[in-house]
Parts: sequence; C-alpha cells; structure tokens
Amino acid sequence: MSSFTKRLKRELDSLTTTQLSASLFILIFFLIVPLFYMVIRAFFHNGRLSSYYFQALLSDPNFVTYPPNLNFAYMSRTSLGTFLFVGNRGPDFGVLFNSLFVAITVTVFSILLGVTAAFIMARYEFLGKIFFRVVLLIPMLATPFVNAFVIGKVLGQNGLFNYVFHDILRLLPFKVQISGLPAVILIQTISFFPIVYLNALSSFISIDPSMEEQAETLGARGFKVFRSVTLPLALPGIAAGAAIVFIISLEDLGAPIGLSGAFGSGLHQKLISFYIYSEFIGGLGSVEQVHASTYALAVIMLAIAVAVFLSIKKYVTLRQYAMISKGGRFNPRIRKLGPLGLIAVYLFLLGLVITASFPQIGVVVLAMSDWAYNGLPVPTAFTPQFMSELVSEPDVLRSIMNSLTYSSMATILMLVVGVSAAYVIARRKIPGKDALDSLVTVPIAVPGIILAVGYLLFFATFFSGTPFDPFLNPGFLLIFTYTVRRIPFTARSVFAGLQQTHESLEEAALNLGANRWRTFATIAIPLIAANVIGGGLLSFVYSMNEVSTSITLSSLKPEQGPITFYMSQVIYSSGAVGTVSVAAALGVLLMSIQLVVMTVSNYLLKQRVAFLGV
Repeated sequence: MSSFTKRLKRELDSLTTTQLSASLFILIFFLIVPLFYMVIRAFFHNGRLSSYYFQALLSDPNFVTYPPNLNFAYMSRTSLGTFLFVGNRGPDFGVLFNSLFVAITVTVFSILLGVTAAFIMARYEFLGKIFFRVVLLIPMLATPFVNAFVIGKVLGQNGLFNYVFHDILRLLPFKVQISGLPAVILIQTISFFPIVYLNALSSFISIDPSMEEQAETLGARGFKVFRSVTLPLALPGIAAGAAIVFIISLEDLGAPIGLSGAFGSGLHQKLISFYIYSEFIGGLGSVEQVHASTYALAVIMLAIAVAVFLSIKKYVTLRQYAMISKGGRFNPRIRKLGPLGLIAVYLFLLGLVITASFPQIGVVVLAMSDWAYNGLPVPTAFTPQFMSELVSEPDVLRSIMNSLTYSSMATILMLVVGVSAAYVIARRKIPGKDALDSLVTVPIAVPGIILAVGYLLFFATFFSGTPFDPFLNPGFLLIFTYTVRRIPFTARSVFAGLQQTHESLEEAALNLGANRWRTFATIAIPLIAANVIGGGLLSFVYSMNEVSTSITLSSLKPEQGPITFYMSQVIYSSGAVGTVSVAAALGVLLMSIQLVVMTVSNYLLKQRVAFLGV
C-alpha cells in the first residue's frame, strides 16, 4: 500500500467521511447540478446544441439598444408645475447593458462613499465618532421593496423632496422627479455602500502604521502616502466589498419592484433581474411555459457574476500585500482634525447618514401612519393598526410563520453542513480540500434569481410529483436555496473559530483514547461554540431577509410564500388601501430581528456582523 493511500485512509475516518459526504451532497445536488442543467438547456434548440437563444437575445433591440437612448433629463410643464424629469426616458442601453451600467455605477459610487467614510472613521478622532460608526450601518438593515417605495414617494412629483426644497424652502425654481435607472442607482448605492465601508474599515485598521511612517520618512506626504501605500494595502478588502456590491446590484429585485409600486412601469424594470422574474412568474402553469431565452439570459447573468468574482479574486492574489506586523489595531495612526477638516468631515458624514438612513426611517413612518395612501408628501395621522395586523391578519401571520419555519430549518442544515465543511478544511489533510473550500465560497457569486431558475428547470423536469416539485412544494425547496446561498457565512464563521483554536487540544484527547466523534463533540464544538452560534444567528437573519429566490419560487404557490414574498406582492400589485403599510410593518419586524441578532453577536459573542438583504 502506497504512502498516499495510507495517508488518505488515515485521514478519511468515519467522522471525516460523514462530514465530507454531507457537505458535498448538499452543495452538489442543490447548487451545482441545477445550475449545470440550466446551462445545458440554454445551449439546446430543437434538440441540438446551439447558441440560437444567445444570438436571439443579443440581436433583440430590447436587450441591446443601439444607438442607446441617452436622454438623461428633460424639462416639462405639468398640472403640478414645471418639472425636471431625471431618468424617465433614459438612459436606456437595453436590458443587458442597463444591468451592467447600473451595477458598474453603483459599485463605483459605493467605493467612493465607502472608502471615504472608512478612512475618516479609521484615521481621525472627532466628537461623535462612536455615533457615526453605529448609524453608518443603518442602511444594512434590510427592508426589501419598502425602502425603494419610500424613495419613490420622496422623489415623486408630489413627493417629500419637492415639498421641502420647492414648496417650503423655495431653493429650487422647478420640481424634480427621479425615476428609471438613476433611481435604481440611488437606491442601490445608499443600500450597498456599507458593504464596501465595512471591508475598507477593517483593512485600514489592520494596516501596519510603520509602513506609512517609512514612506513619510522617505519624503512622501499626504495624498501620495495614501495613494502609494495605504490604498494598495487596503485593496484586498475594498476589492472584495466591490465585487459583492457588483453581484448584489446585478441581481437586485428590491429596487425595480419597489419603484414599480411607486411609479408603475418604467425603465427601472428594464433590467436582467426583473426580466427573468417577469418571465418566471409568467410561466406559472408549467416549466414549458417559461421561454428558453430566459435560461440563456440567466446563463449570461451567471457568467458575468462569476467572472467578476473570480477576476477580483485573481487580481488580489497577483499582488503582494504583506506587512511587517498587524500593528494597526493596537497602535493606529489616528489624528485630530483642524476646524476646516472638522467641518468637511461633519458635512460629509451627516449628509451621508441622513440620505442613507432615510429609507429605514421612512419604512418606520409608513408602518405607523397614513403616508402610504393619503396622497400627500407627509403623513397626517399615526396609527398602530398596521403593526397590529402582523398578528391579526391571517395572510400576514402565515407569511411570518413560513419565514420562521424555512429559516429555522435552513439554519439547522447550514450549521450541519457549514461546521462539517469548515472542520474538514481546517483540520484534515486530504487531497482536494481546496476544491471543497471553493465550493463552500462560490454561492456568494451566484445570483439568487439564477438559482431559482435552475431549481425550476431541474426539479420540475426530474422530480415532478415529488416533494421536490417546485409547482407543488416550493416552500420545501426554499429551505435548500437558503442553505446553499447562505452557507458561506456559517462556514467562514466556524472556520475562523477553528483557526483561533490550536488543534493540539484535540490531539491530546485523541492520545487519551477518545475517538474522532467524541473529540469533535466534546472538545472542538465547545471551543468554537461562540462562532457556531454567531454563524447560526447570522445565517438565520440572512434567510429571513432572502429576497430573490423567495419571491421567485413562491410565485408558483403563493400560500407557501415567506415574508419577503408577501411584501413584494403588496408593493408590486398596489393592492388594497393600507397594504403597503402592512408591508412596511413587516419591514420593521425584519429590522427588529436584525437588531436583536446584531446585539447578541456584537456584545455577547464579541463578533461584528453585518446584514445583506439579498
């Protein structure tokens, strides 16, 4: 028996085999196989391998508009006065390039805002710094669809912006309405820039101050030090945040659906994510009613997202970012600002915080007032009615119970698979474990709506009439979509705990006669319990906030829909009076759950977490 075979046999004990099998089964069967089958189907036309659907998409002027419509803004008189309409008629590059334009623009703006805010918070001391560190995270409190509806109410013809700046303050000579792609960009930027901010902040704090001091010793000053030393050292974190923002922007459904509730149809709907969603819900009868071009578009979207993710990862690994030490956390370069610097910092942070936090504030106001339906720019009456409907309205209560059920079961699966995968990666020396690490990480790059399309196609084709049939039991499949989409956060949390725990403690137990199972259960798990609990809580909240797969699969059987599906239906359909306010009340519920989990993770488990409502 060769040394390789002996080592493999030693490493593949019963615990490792069980953990490896469970992880690979969930990730391959509920992630790789559905996506692979969707890709295969997109390349077949009339039973033959063909690029027909891709060619049809690229030649369709609805998908690629040439020359593009660049009518960004125009003035017009209406019964409400003279208006500057921004985004109502353009820009419009077609469905495909609209999505790329929005994603790239949102990423650039998020980098500018996030890196600037992070550098200020990491390098300067000023009164109110702790307050700003807290409120800069408010935009990450997920309020799907309702936050976009709030922005629509603010930026509409009879909205709060015109009421304040035109009617009251008289600062504008005309009224303004922002819709279309500019409105999508605005909403996504203020929602997603904290992702870059958190990554950049962590990177700036971790920089060894001696690196910058050496540059200053050699004559570099100010912006040159930042450009040549600080920024390159922080680039891995910034690039990681930017890649996530790009992917989330590309697949986002909250902005176009929320704006549809505020403005009706328009260019904000002319995006890949909304087109796939519309085609999906249009084929509710059977999988054959979904046009094959939808699969081709889904493959294009998947290819773009994965390419961006892998490119950023490759770019970061091509350069050296090593530092002499990690001294930044313990000896940070924090400076005090002069009067002009303080004014600039306060103006920037206050403007950013007020603008970025307004959607969440607006959601609370919508949930407790008549603002959603009174036709006025401000609320005129406050009422607890809509919050009380969370427990009194059967449809609302059912959506809450569905979310709690799906999220709880998915969290259990995520803990089993995430802990198993992380333990194998961190502790076992088996060939191919790097592939398992990549497999656990890659769901970050997979847009949820693409996974939903893959589930529809694969499970409806091969598991029709079974519990896995999406037309019969989409709620059951949602548990697995939540599991595979959010498993990276559980696995990373557990892996971090294992890295901080020396394996000699487990080796001591093995030397004293304990088997692998008992060592894992009585030594490893108790030592990383905080990471397991933190990862589980984080995964639970992410599952409760899941948007794209929830609203897409649930459209096949609405009574099995979770909270986010109910919210999307209310906002998009503009149903009975007050229902938007009920959706806002559900948004308040989601924010409350996130705040509780954030408090537990930050103060009890000493883990800093953030939330993405994707």
